Amino acid sequence: MNFRELAANAQAWPFEEARKLLPRVEKSVAAKGYVLFETGYGPSGLPHIGTFGEVARTSMVRHAFKMLSDAPSKLICFSDDMDGMRKVPGNVPNQDMLKEHLGKPLTVVPDPFGQYESFGHHNNAMLRRFLDTFGFEYEFASATDYYRRGEFDAMLMRMLERYDDVMAIMLPTLRDERRQTYAPFLPVHPETGVVMQVPIEGRDAGKGTILWTDPVTGTRYETSILKGGCKAQWKPDWALRWAALGVDYEMSGKDHIDNVKTSSKICRVLGAEPPDGFNYELFLDEDGEKISKSKGNGITIDDWLRYASPESLALYMFQKPKTAKRLYFDVIPKAVDEYAVYLEKYDRETPAQRLENPVFHIHAGNPPDARFPVSFALLLTLVSASSASTPATLWGFIRQYAPGASPESHPALDRLVGYAIRYYEDFVKPAKRFEIPDTAATAALRELDTRLCELPTNADGEQIQATVYEVGRAHYPDLAGKAKSPDGRPGVSQEWFAMLYRTLIGQERGPRFGTFAAIYGIAPTRALIEDALKRKAA
Repeated sequence: MNFRELAANAQAWPFEEARKLLPRVEKSVAAKGYVLFETGYGPSGLPHIGTFGEVARTSMVRHAFKMLSDAPSKLICFSDDMDGMRKVPGNVPNQDMLKEHLGKPLTVVPDPFGQYESFGHHNNAMLRRFLDTFGFEYEFASATDYYRRGEFDAMLMRMLERYDDVMAIMLPTLRDERRQTYAPFLPVHPETGVVMQVPIEGRDAGKGTILWTDPVTGTRYETSILKGGCKAQWKPDWALRWAALGVDYEMSGKDHIDNVKTSSKICRVLGAEPPDGFNYELFLDEDGEKISKSKGNGITIDDWLRYASPESLALYMFQKPKTAKRLYFDVIPKAVDEYAVYLEKYDRETPAQRLENPVFHIHAGNPPDARFPVSFALLLTLVSASSASTPATLWGFIRQYAPGASPESHPALDRLVGYAIRYYEDFVKPAKRFEIPDTAATAALRELDTRLCELPTNADGEQIQATVYEVGRAHYPDLAGKAKSPDGRPGVSQEWFAMLYRTLIGQERGPRFGTFAAIYGIAPTRALIEDALKRKAA
C-alpha cells in the first residue's frame, strides 16, 4: 500500500478535512489553476496565538490534501487591514493619539510603536515575522492593497447589481435599530478618511457609485465603490473575498458559525460556491474567558516563543481543534514534553501510524532527527532545586544522566535548557512556597534520607524510585486501594510525591522523583531533605 492509499484512510483530522476538498479539485483547477486555502486575520490588535493556530491548522490540512491529490494549491493569509479602527486596544502605547484616528482604516492609523507606516502594517509585520520564522508556505494579502488595486472591483460591481438580494440576506440577521442604517457598502470619507457606517440613499449600478450623507455636516456625497473608494461590511466582505478569489477552504472559530452561514448565502448570490471548512473551538484565558486581541488577555506569539519552541505550540494547535482549551502560560511545559514524546515514538511507528502522529502534521511529513534525553518538566525541577541561572549549570546535571550529551550534540535540548531557565525565573520562582513538614512527613523524610544514604552514589533512577516507593508505601499507603502493587499490597498515595515536591522543591508537582534524584545527585537530594527538616525545627 502506497502513501496515497494510506492517506485515503487516515483518521487524523487534517486528512478528514482534506478529503472534503477532493470533489472541488477539477472545477477549481480549471477556473484558476489551483486549489485555494485561505486564512483571515483582523489586525485590530497585536496578533495572538489563535491567529497563528489558524494558519498552522490550515497548513496541516493543505499538506494532507497534497498527499491525496496532485492538484496545485496555495495558501493566502489575508489581512482585513482596511477595516476602520472601532476601538483602541488596551495593550498598546500612545492611547490618546490612537483615539484621534478612530474609524480610519487600520493601514491609515499611525503606528503607536513608531516602527511602521501604520498600525495595520505593524500588526501585519508581527504576524508575518512569526509565520516566516516557523517556515509556513503562504502568500500574504492585504485588503487595502486588493481594494485599491481594483482586484475586488468586478465583484463589488456584482454586489451593487444584486444589492437587494444581499440586503434580503443581511436584514433578518440584524437588530431592528441596526436595520434602519445598515448597508453592505462602507464609503471612505473623502475628507476625513473615516470608513463610514451610514445608510445608502441611492446607487447607480452603471457608474458603480453610491449616495450617502455625512451625519455630522449634512454634506451629501456620491462615492465610487471602486479602487478603494469603499469597502464592504464584514460579512458581505467575507463573501466578496471568497467569490473574487475562488477560496476553496477556510476554517473559522465556533463563534462564527452563524456568520459563515450568512456569508455563504451572499457568496452564492454573487455567483460563487462558498469554501469548505470547519469551525474550531475557541481558546480561553486563565479565567475561562475568550481570548481577545483588543483585551490582550492571552499569550502572544512572542510570549510562547520566550518559553518554548514553535513545535510545541504547533502541537497544542493540532490537538483536539474542536475542543475549547485554556491558552495560558501553565499549558506550555506539558506541550513541550508531549511533543518530545511524539517525536521519539515516530521512528518506531509503521507508515500508517505515522500519519496519525501529530509530528507528521507539524513538520509536513518530515520530522527532525532530534532527541530529548531529559524532559522539560525535569529541567524545570532541576533549575528549581539548584537555583541554576546559567545553561552550563544545567548541562552539568544532564551529563550525569546522559554521558556524552552536550549542547553541540543535542541542540534542541540546549534550547530547552534556555527555555527552562526563563520559565522558572518568570513563573516558578515567584510562586515557590516551601511546606514545613508535619510529624508524619518528618518521619517519612528521615527514613528516606537513611535509605538514600544506603544506596550507591551511582544508583540509577529506577533504584532510587524503588527506594522512594518503598518508603512511601510505609508512610503514605494508598488506603483507598486505587494504586495496588502487582503483589496485591497497597500502593503509594499520590500525596507522598506531592509532599516531596512541596517540602523539598517548593512546588506542587514535578517529574518522576527517582529520575530527578539520579540526575541531581543523591548527596544534593539528601541536602534538600536536611534543609526541609531544619525548616521544621526552626
